[in-house]
Amino acid sequence: MPRYRLDIEYDGAPFKGFQAQEDGVPTVQGAIETAIFKFCGEQLRIHAAGRTDTGVHALLQVVHADLQKDWRPDVVRDALNAHLVPHPVTVLSASMVSHDFHARFSARGRRYLYRILDRKPPPAIERQRVFWVKTPLDVAPMHDAARHLVGTHDFTTFRDLACQSKSPVKTLDELNIVRVDGEVRFHLAARSFLHRQVRSMVGTLAEVGAGRWSAQDVADALEAKDRRRCGPVAPAHGLYLSDVVYPIETTADS
Repeated sequence: MPRYRLDIEYDGAPFKGFQAQEDGVPTVQGAIETAIFKFCGEQLRIHAAGRTDTGVHALLQVVHADLQKDWRPDVVRDALNAHLVPHPVTVLSASMVSHDFHARFSARGRRYLYRILDRKPPPAIERQRVFWVKTPLDVAPMHDAARHLVGTHDFTTFRDLACQSKSPVKTLDELNIVRVDGEVRFHLAARSFLHRQVRSMVGTLAEVGAGRWSAQDVADALEAKDRRRCGPVAPAHGLYLSDVVYPIETTADS
């Protein structure tokens, strides 16, 4: 039974998150599994590198699926895309991988992008793809504050109360903030993240950019290990899973 790695991109706006749900609400996983069934008649569960929340997008999500037949990877890619036409989900590439590969457990890192549009007029085209704030943000103090979050810390303050992770301790490898094309972009990297950790940190740092928090306030909030000390949580629609890193990259067939 061959195992396939699928690299996926999707617009999360019309979905109630990635993970399939029993009540039949639209999810990314449900759309992909339905496309697989229409392609080859197999009802199966796919496994993903991460479960994005409602409204969160992916520039690169990785899933794997075990199919009964030995299909050419390009046939799998093109057939699934044909059945995914009604949904904003695209299989970018497919490749056959060994059974040692697991989309979630083999991953050694995940990267996220968060976009904030800070201008007075609201967005029209990008309204479900950026976090719009009316107040211009000062990136320099945000950089200073972000330095307190990089490294290994107890991130209880920036952890959702419903988080199921066994430990609040995580290592944040990168948190870069840049201004590009009239918006503020956050680039974050870690082996794994707590539930809503990225959105919690971004929302808090946006308060620094708006002049309502200082870098020391962020440091104190982190040290407090108290969810009540977190700033506002940034909305889901500005967040993108942008990359998943594996120890040995599989090469997708075109």
